[in-house]
Amino acid sequence: MKHAIALLDPASEFYEKIEYPPEAPVNEVVVDVVEAFNGRSIGSYSEIALCSLAHLFRNNKEVSELALEELVHLSKQSDLAAKMVHMDMVGNTMEMLCLESVAFTKLLLKLLVNLTRLDDGVEVLLKSCSDEKMHGLNVVKLVSLFRTSTNDMKGDAFEDAGSILVNISKSDAGRKFLLEPERGLIKQILKEFVSASPVRRKGVSGTIHNCCFGLEVEQQLENLLMASDFLWTTLLLPIAGTKAYREEETSKMPPVLGSILLVEREDVNDPELQIEILEAVYLIALQERGRRALRSVNGKLILDVGAACEQNEEVLEAFARVGSLTDKIFNSEQTNAEQEYYKMRR
Repeated sequence: MKHAIALLDPASEFYEKIEYPPEAPVNEVVVDVVEAFNGRSIGSYSEIALCSLAHLFRNNKEVSELALEELVHLSKQSDLAAKMVHMDMVGNTMEMLCLESVAFTKLLLKLLVNLTRLDDGVEVLLKSCSDEKMHGLNVVKLVSLFRTSTNDMKGDAFEDAGSILVNISKSDAGRKFLLEPERGLIKQILKEFVSASPVRRKGVSGTIHNCCFGLEVEQQLENLLMASDFLWTTLLLPIAGTKAYREEETSKMPPVLGSILLVEREDVNDPELQIEILEAVYLIALQERGRRALRSVNGKLILDVGAACEQNEEVLEAFARVGSLTDKIFNSEQTNAEQEYYKMRR
């Protein structure tokens, strides 16, 4: 039985179908495909090109890897990414990811990152299949992959799953699913913030930042706060400054956060992450229940100390925005003794 691959002719802008038997040197054909597509606008031949690459997608390791590299490259273009979603590339990619023998996990995840930048890509990922009871199964699988650590010579294979979770959490349906308490997904995601991988940490902070939108729906805030020990460690540690805190100051904090803050630490020096986290704290503090939770872990002190240690102007502006909200409310609730203590601590 013969297979067909559609090739673009780089010189003529026309395409031809090349027939080859299974024993043919497929690798050479794939190289021709990649060279034909690479760095060029495939225009009206996009469906032919994508179908050809999708066909190679499930070939042997070397062939699949070449095809995947080109699919990742092409999926950066939103119109081509939309066509890939329509071709059920999201589902096919997830199927490949779930194979234990898959050797190019990082490329598969990068492809999903690009496809889930589109609302349709996220919708497909959330629905998984026609059975409503199975909706979200792919998201559960992604969180499980995100919790998998594989630091080897090639790096962390699963860290990019965090970027997919960020994309998922941008949608209302995605946030709602991630925050469902019976699944425990948010807690699992938050646990990855202690990772040494900056990609993982940004995946966590970005997901939590997005999940803080829509918290005016009270149940969503409650669902988020159910993971409070991990939540406050994620949100407050990067903005806590470098100074060592006193034991009495950390007594109300989650154990992990409190123990870390008892000693001096290196400067986080990641303005983008810190601003994102401060925005999340601001969104939580907009709700009365959120302010109470923040105060219960001595969050006001952490904000004050963190702002005093910070030098980056953009991060200081983010601190000021949170402070303008919390200072007025917290100060009105503090006793005179508490106010004097905070003034001295600054």
